Amino acid sequence: MTRRHPLATLLFATLTLAGFPAAGADGDRAGGAEKAPVDLQRFGDKQSDPAFGAYQRGLYITAYNLALPRAEDGDPAAQALVAEILARGLGLPRDPAAAARWYGEAAKAGIAEAQFQYALVLSDGKYAGPDPDRAFELMKAAADAGNRLAMFNFAQMLINREGGEAGLAKAVSYYEKAAEAGLPDAQYAMAQLYANGVGGRPRDEARAREYLVLAARQNYDTAQLDLATWLVEGRGGKRDYEAGFGWMKRAAESGNVAARNRLAKLYVHGLGTDPDAIEAAAWYITARRAGLRDRDMDDFLQGLTAEEQKKAIVRANRLR
Repeated sequence: MTRRHPLATLLFATLTLAGFPAAGADGDRAGGAEKAPVDLQRFGDKQSDPAFGAYQRGLYITAYNLALPRAEDGDPAAQALVAEILARGLGLPRDPAAAARWYGEAAKAGIAEAQFQYALVLSDGKYAGPDPDRAFELMKAAADAGNRLAMFNFAQMLINREGGEAGLAKAVSYYEKAAEAGLPDAQYAMAQLYANGVGGRPRDEARAREYLVLAARQNYDTAQLDLATWLVEGRGGKRDYEAGFGWMKRAAESGNVAARNRLAKLYVHGLGTDPDAIEAAAWYITARRAGLRDRDMDDFLQGLTAEEQKKAIVRANRLR
């Protein structure tokens, strides 16, 4: 039995969350779960294509009605557009089964976005397949065509298939390309690779921190949490309590439970901010309500007066 590298397990765990989003959603970060809008450049001339124009103006039913006959006649770009509208429920009820069928047709013609989406469909197996080998093939084709989400997910597939250092080494180039294309999930993955010195990359905490900054700036809350911790600890570069506090607060405010607990500790010790027992307790209460328990923070909370605890609860309710 192949033993998967711990980092591979961490990274691959996000792949299973990829797929069709809720109606009208533009994306959902979870390592490749960002919804990939079809590359409408492939649909036709921006200035003259009526279906494209309708889609751009938010006239989704009109776009669908214009694209459907062309899709049925075998136009792959029209097939991809119809799939996109049905997958996202734009103007029409979501129909993931029909969307999967149209993505499959467009994928045959080599449209990278359709290949990516259909690879997810085949991996999931709910509306077609499952066919892991075909999914692997299509994901690679989409990745090699430049789809950044496909690059990230193909890297995950490589790790899952091979495991260990060999799988990581093959995956790195795809993570790196996706990171260069601006995908925060991939930027965070590169940070982990450099932080741990795996996948054929040397351990380089300064480089890892640079990738954390890139992902954090795109509101990737786990990267914000790690970057904040590194700044406070002086890991990978200069120690900066104020910047660390700022990133921790952003991650906490986005709902990251671990960041809420760590932010509470920064308030307790006055790192990067003035000490504030009420704020500390309030943020810890929100973390504890979400299921995180910290013995030190429990002791801190018990050490507050009844009046302070009451104020902290009121404050925590407002934070929620």
